[in-house]
Amino acid sequence: MTAGLSIKARALRYLAQREHSRAELERKLSAALARVHEPAAARLDDEDTPALRLQQIRRALDELAERGLLSDARAAESVLAAQGRRHGSRRLKQVLQAKGLAAELVEATLQQSKATEYARAREVWLRRFGAPADDAAGRARQARFLAGRGFDGEVIRRLVKGLDAD
Repeated sequence: MTAGLSIKARALRYLAQREHSRAELERKLSAALARVHEPAAARLDDEDTPALRLQQIRRALDELAERGLLSDARAAESVLAAQGRRHGSRRLKQVLQAKGLAAELVEATLQQSKATEYARAREVWLRRFGAPADDAAGRARQARFLAGRGFDGEVIRRLVKGLDAD
């Protein structure tokens, strides 16, 4: 790559900021390289086609993965650590899928999060509201808030109606 950073250097820069999944990093690098090479597209340069750039990106990502610098499992763990406290399993599923992670990895990560979903929802609910609402409108507002955070419907019902044992 002649303009700017090499593909591997650009990938390392992204990985230094936070964990990325392979698919997410491939999308970012493809978009960045397309922007870098837009003016050159008018020249009809046969040496630098989008297919060749994609091949170069995949080769660089393979090398990073072999060296242990790129890991989809670490990317999933990172999402769980960063957003797991504030969000429910439904929201986490959306985020993990948007990162292009394999379905098996998404399911395994969600199983980890579901084990503590009620406790996490209760913590978010207590921090935001502190106590059950006195009327139906207040309970609906609390339920919408928790649903917006991606918590499961049964967990929301238990919290909003005050059905937990403690």
